[in-house]
Amino acid sequence: MFNRLSRLAPFALLAFAAVATVTPVAAQDSLDALAEELVSLRGQVESLNTELNRMQEQHRAEMNSLAAQKGDLEATRRREELRIRQLDQDLEQNRERAREAGVAGEALIPVAYGIIDGMEARIRDGFPFKTEDRLSALEEIRSQIDSGAIDPPRAINRLWRLYEDELRITRDNGLYSQVIPLGGDRVLADIAKIGAVAIYFQTRDGRGGFVTRTGNDWNFTVAESGADREQINALFDSLKKQIRTGYFELPNGSIGMESGS
Repeated sequence: MFNRLSRLAPFALLAFAAVATVTPVAAQDSLDALAEELVSLRGQVESLNTELNRMQEQHRAEMNSLAAQKGDLEATRRREELRIRQLDQDLEQNRERAREAGVAGEALIPVAYGIIDGMEARIRDGFPFKTEDRLSALEEIRSQIDSGAIDPPRAINRLWRLYEDELRITRDNGLYSQVIPLGGDRVLADIAKIGAVAIYFQTRDGRGGFVTRTGNDWNFTVAESGADREQINALFDSLKKQIRTGYFELPNGSIGMESGS
């Protein structure tokens, strides 16, 4: 028995040596794999951190832009509120002037011309909504006064109704059709008017956009981004469904609509 064990001993030592040799190599391979995985994970973390920083910068830029747009809209709202108050004052003043002038026709003619001149100036400077139609209505009354086709009291009554129409235009929300200047052409477009705060448009060839103001000039600007066009489409869809109140995200900023009629 002893001799048999003696003969097996060299083989056992050889196997132990082999195991002792293989085990450190396998452990090293495992450590190398873990190191590679750690390097990969670190790269992913750095990539995600870079993306996070980029998105934070983009978010800050968008918030700054929205804040600026909100300021512009607030300034527009204040201007239009002032315009509405001025229209109310002018209407009352002209009514009083008409009462003081009495029914004598000739005395009302200068009053009528003064009303027409004032309304024309405000329409030309104001929101570019059906500007030509509104000016044509005033020009028609002026021509009828000039030719004697309408007596001055009736002219004053018609002008009062136009004043009321002007006040209603500043308050209502709705869809209209209008010829607009676009890209050097005059194009028939659908108009979404939000009180006296904003105007958006859609043309029959699929373009959409909004009205901007530079100094005293109004411009119809085509929306370039897909997000802007989607927001404009959502507004038109709501108005077509007779939804005239609500809160909408739009290219010029967030707008809350309230029914003006």
